[in-house]
Amino acid sequence: MPKSKEHKGAFPYRPPTAFIKKSYPEVFALKEPLRPRLTKLVFDKFVALAVLIFTSPLVFVLWLAYLIEGLLIPSHAGPMLYSYKAVSAGRVFPKYKFRVIREDAIDQALANVGDWHAYKNEWDPECRTYVGRIVKGFYLDEIPQFFNVLRGDMSVVGPRPLAVHHYERDLKQGNVTRRFIRGGLLGLGHVMKGTPQMGDPIYEYEYIRQTIQSNGWGLLWLDLGIIVRGIILMSKGKGH
Repeated sequence: MPKSKEHKGAFPYRPPTAFIKKSYPEVFALKEPLRPRLTKLVFDKFVALAVLIFTSPLVFVLWLAYLIEGLLIPSHAGPMLYSYKAVSAGRVFPKYKFRVIREDAIDQALANVGDWHAYKNEWDPECRTYVGRIVKGFYLDEIPQFFNVLRGDMSVVGPRPLAVHHYERDLKQGNVTRRFIRGGLLGLGHVMKGTPQMGDPIYEYEYIRQTIQSNGWGLLWLDLGIIVRGIILMSKGKGH
């Protein structure tokens, strides 16, 4: 099915450089996805459950805000939650998010098959609802992905899971990282958002190297540092 033009920021990822190919041979030599460390699995489940419980009052307030805005502006009405097909460690799963755009800005035919393109107008601020603008600004639309973490689809920290067609594009241009490790809510590269380093694949390769070389506690310490940087990024309210 033909796809309309995407916002240039939807896929910032670049091909691996010659330096990356030379510096990370152990990553390119992988054949199977890495098994998550026990400490990481326990940490993921604990954090995901804690965040879902802690944010439940906020989610309820957001649900009321969605409902009220939809009643006042019928074109903004619609479900709060949606999903599209994404890839984590080479496996396709439904990636959950909160809706930030009007229903009439969603391609329902594509939404029915879980195609990311159904929601691509998320990149157009003019298509966002009033609540959606706030939700997007503070990355609150990502809260449902803690349920993905709880299910084992994702980790709290790891390369951001890409929509299926973006994943295939990333593979085609030579990047292999997302075949071998679970995607995360926050990644070593993703916390570079808003800087020229965003989209540089070296961060994904470095994270896999650290995963291979570190023991469980060392990897947990690395994840905690990335989480702190992610919280600082989200607190700025500049999500787009």
